[in-house]
Amino acid sequence: MLENLNGLRRTRLCGEITRELLDQEVVIMGWVQHRRDHGGLVFLDMRDRSGMVQTVFNPQEDQATHEKSHGVRSEYVLALVGRVRLRPDDMVNPKLPSGDVEVLIRELRVLNTAKTPPFVVEDDAQVSESVRLRYRYLDLRRPKIQALFALRDRAARLTRNYFAGLGFVDVETPCLTKSTPEGARDFLVPSRLAPGSFYALPQSPQLFKQLLMVAGFDRYIQIVRCFRDEDLRADRQPEFTQVDLEMSFCSQEEVMGILEGYVSLLFREILGVPLELPLPSLTYAEAMLRYGTDRPDLRYDLHIEDVSALLSSSGARVFAEPLGQGGCVRVLKAPGAGSRLSRKNLDDLVELAVSAGAKGLAWIRAARDGWQGPIVKFLSPAERDALASALDVREGDVMFFGADRADIVATVLGRVRQALAGLLGLDGPGGEGGPDGGAGRWKLLWVTDFPLFEYSQEEKRLVAVHHPFTAPRDEDLELLETAPLAAKSVAYDLVLNGNEIGGGSMRIHRPDVQERVFAALGIGRAEAQEKFGFLLEALAYGAPPHGGCAFGLDRLVALLAGQDSIREVIAFPKTQKGGCPLTDAPGPVSAAQLAELALKSSVSRGARELPVAGAPSAPEAGGGAAGPGPARGKAPAPGAA
Repeated sequence: MLENLNGLRRTRLCGEITRELLDQEVVIMGWVQHRRDHGGLVFLDMRDRSGMVQTVFNPQEDQATHEKSHGVRSEYVLALVGRVRLRPDDMVNPKLPSGDVEVLIRELRVLNTAKTPPFVVEDDAQVSESVRLRYRYLDLRRPKIQALFALRDRAARLTRNYFAGLGFVDVETPCLTKSTPEGARDFLVPSRLAPGSFYALPQSPQLFKQLLMVAGFDRYIQIVRCFRDEDLRADRQPEFTQVDLEMSFCSQEEVMGILEGYVSLLFREILGVPLELPLPSLTYAEAMLRYGTDRPDLRYDLHIEDVSALLSSSGARVFAEPLGQGGCVRVLKAPGAGSRLSRKNLDDLVELAVSAGAKGLAWIRAARDGWQGPIVKFLSPAERDALASALDVREGDVMFFGADRADIVATVLGRVRQALAGLLGLDGPGGEGGPDGGAGRWKLLWVTDFPLFEYSQEEKRLVAVHHPFTAPRDEDLELLETAPLAAKSVAYDLVLNGNEIGGGSMRIHRPDVQERVFAALGIGRAEAQEKFGFLLEALAYGAPPHGGCAFGLDRLVALLAGQDSIREVIAFPKTQKGGCPLTDAPGPVSAAQLAELALKSSVSRGARELPVAGAPSAPEAGGGAAGPGPARGKAPAPGAA
């Protein structure tokens, strides 16, 4: 027989039961983790969000309550009244804060029963992710999962308090807005009141936060939900959360300084790790040259070096042909890796390079009896000596050569560098930087001076690297018409352990500059007015200089919590196919609902009609529903704005 509370009130959480409450009567409520019957005594481990405590039922204390405990099973919901006492010395559990006490129960109320769960609700249960997400409400009961959300909650509160203390105003922006074609695919929402027209869910509040600067808000902050219909992976979700901010009358250095203070606060308060400020910085060109990526992981000391000058007269075709076509030759040296990399490892790295766009991957191993590798015989003694001197090659080192266009070589050796770190165990919790959990585990840096544009081979035109509202450097304004690919932007990304956690830029606040950038992108005045007319009009009413940034909160929390996937820190995430195993979304809707929205489905599943999905906009475009998101050529990252 199920019972009600009938006025009974909880006085303590399970995790709060410690020896400070000895001999006090407490009322606890929660779920049964384990039940153990020792013949005379019955033990129930009770769990709630605060932790777990052991309770004991003694027939000599209360015979009826003891008998009642025999019918209790795991995950039953109980209310218990009892007295706190010390456990016997041989029953102390040092793993629990409440491990040296227990509660002797005198009253038990069964508030609800529970079916046998599909998996044991405990931290070390081995459960597939599909089952976990199908029964996410059970998965969320697990203590380690609840700890992740306690961390996320703390990060959100620290965020709001930090920016409020600096004069930022929290302003909500619309979730139903206009679709613009300059971003990843929009999620479209049909309008019942305007048949044939659609809202779009915002990919970011980019344009709205710029409008707030025009409106004179000066400093804006929002922890905001964003939406992008793109291919998913461990660090992407169709809906995600970002910390979004914008400032007026500021410089790039001022924005970066405020953001450094924010990240430093999170590390200090959540991890107890002090960060040394200011954070290091690399230009985009430096990052691509030395690490082959604009998101370098600095936990391991593997650098790429350009050796084009040393091999400019090489007779080796693998080098001579790319150099003759204006390409480059670069080398990634792995110190001491010769004895740790098998021939299979080397062959796998060659395959990786080819899959990344290379024609191959030449390698040389420096052994005791000389250099070994497929290309050694094509190098002259003088070239070998020059390479050995320039790269400080020592016995046991392995060198990997990339020869092609600069962008291809950077991408290929960047991928090889990352794979090498995994093979050599350099990218683990401590990396090469120090003990697990210390400051050496975390490597942050700024990447700045991104190109303003890049050329899209697919679209045969220039596209924005970040978005078309990113300001060019003042000294590069004259290049917009004469050499646009040489123009640099006032943009900055913050990278943590090889992950972009935030990105931003100074914005274009002058209509004439905005028109010139649009012209470089092939967007004429009529098209610009159609797509972004409301922003252009606002800029004409006195827009202040402004800039901002956005952090991917899901990704940042996942990294702080040591999780590989952001799904672990999202309460009800989607799968990599965009589905929700719990609710079975997305799902079909009735013909009547479609008719009411003036829609007709072209897809059917048996007799059930499916809704029309959001139609894609320009492929891999650089803008968002509420404003441009990350660039076509720059991998979209939730939080970059």
